[in-house]
Amino acid sequence: MRYARRRFHVTASVARTTRWHRLFQIFSPLAFALLALSAVTANAAEEAPASNVAAAPATDFVGILSQLPNAGLSDKQQLLEQLIASHHASAQSVLKALLDEHLYSRDSDGKVFITEEVDTGLRLTDPETLTTAGTEAADGFSKVGTNNALRKFLRGAIAQFRLDDPDRSVRLVAVHEMLRDADSATVDLLRVRLSSEKDSAVRKAIEIGLAIADLDSDDAATRLAATTALSQTLDGDAYNKLKAISTANADGSYAETDDGVRNAAAKAAQRIEFWRGIYGSVETLFFGLSLGSVLVLAAIGLAITFGVMGVINMAHGELIMLGAYTAYVMQQLLPEHLALSILLSIPAAFLVSGLVGVAIERSIVRFLYGRPLETLLATFGLSLILQQLVRSIFSPLNRSVASPEFMSGTLVINDALSLTYNRLYIVLFTLLVFIALQLILKRTSLGLKVRAVSQNRSMARAMGIRSEWVDAITFGLGSGIAGVAGVALSQLTNVGPNLGQAYIIDSFMVVVFGGVGNLWGTLIGGMTLGVAGKLLEPAVGAVMAKIVVLVFIILFIQRRKQGLFPQKGRAAEGH
Repeated sequence: MRYARRRFHVTASVARTTRWHRLFQIFSPLAFALLALSAVTANAAEEAPASNVAAAPATDFVGILSQLPNAGLSDKQQLLEQLIASHHASAQSVLKALLDEHLYSRDSDGKVFITEEVDTGLRLTDPETLTTAGTEAADGFSKVGTNNALRKFLRGAIAQFRLDDPDRSVRLVAVHEMLRDADSATVDLLRVRLSSEKDSAVRKAIEIGLAIADLDSDDAATRLAATTALSQTLDGDAYNKLKAISTANADGSYAETDDGVRNAAAKAAQRIEFWRGIYGSVETLFFGLSLGSVLVLAAIGLAITFGVMGVINMAHGELIMLGAYTAYVMQQLLPEHLALSILLSIPAAFLVSGLVGVAIERSIVRFLYGRPLETLLATFGLSLILQQLVRSIFSPLNRSVASPEFMSGTLVINDALSLTYNRLYIVLFTLLVFIALQLILKRTSLGLKVRAVSQNRSMARAMGIRSEWVDAITFGLGSGIAGVAGVALSQLTNVGPNLGQAYIIDSFMVVVFGGVGNLWGTLIGGMTLGVAGKLLEPAVGAVMAKIVVLVFIILFIQRRKQGLFPQKGRAAEGH
């Protein structure tokens, strides 16, 4: 019995051993396969490069940014595409910072920042929240590098962001940016955008760009349709492209092989050239009117002091300069309110230059009436004193007066004609000053007395008019208008001690040419000389144009000594 039990245990043990052996035989190949697969995976992970974006793509905005500094140039574009696909609110700011070379990484921890150079180093901005992150020394940061291909990609990506901007001007700039170096993908994107764009100006820009792109199509019918569409525009890029495909090369060949397309392109280029010439003449005329307005503003005060009073005031240019410096001072007092400072500069300059003019008349000129040569020398010396006084107060360096927002920019009429707002406002301002001065001289008691004294001083005195008081007020009025002219000039050029010297000769020319003492003559004479000078400049140059105008005035005065509109009934007499 004991033997039988022992035999049973041995048999059971052998049976269990056999069972485990069979299990081992079944599962051991599977175990070895799993071990081998694990080893292969580990080796692949060790051999994979750290910058391989495709193997380990970042899934969040911060993770993508953290990979940019160490990624290769070829991998950066993939990272940037992921950045755009994240639709993060700060993605466009990061792209622009990288394009402008303002994206840096901190060497200590690899964190990426948008930076701005300051005196103490770099001002940091968190790229995720766009909040300020302090200022640190620049030597602890490294710039995230780019190349030409990456910058091209960045410009296109930023332009795509701007296509969705609600501001039409931003979208328009984006379209021009994309068309500057367009490829097939850009063209396809703009075709899709055209169907949803509502603004007419943006639609027109897209249509012109797509038509220019279609000129490179393999289909002659498509090129002909694009040529027909471009013939109705004045765009400069369209003209250059049409001119290029319709003009023979040095070897007599043409870039356009189809005769129909080439002839249509030649006609379209001729039409565009004709209308661009017309609008170019209109633009030249506008610049001439704006120059004439400046001459009228500078001369209209002189027309009063020289034409009405017979005083040759060589310090008139310095009165213009004082008005320009008044505009500069007002802007320093109100640096955050440019529009208000310019508007306040007009009455302020009138008062400053007008009071200086009254002081000049009371202290110098009134003792020299009837002695023109001595008046000329005295006022010339005074002009030198005023120049040196300004140099001592403001330094000899030129100062700039910023234009307010409403005077900045350009009024675009079409692709061939645009008018700058500052010159347009100066033309209108000149007309307003002229009308105001005419009303003063024709509709007020002061104007009546001025005209009476200018025509017959003795009779005016006999009628009880205080000619000394009228002389002072008249001289102050002319000087005040000179100061207003200085405010206008501050919007066109820098303000400096020699500002008035550039206009004093031209002012005398305008007054003499228009007719001494006649305001209408001053207006027409100034506009005529301004337009004539601008029309001559393209043909003979700026310096020769001034010489031609001067010779013309000399010859004209030889025939008409009293100018275009001579003053009538005026007694040439002194005190």
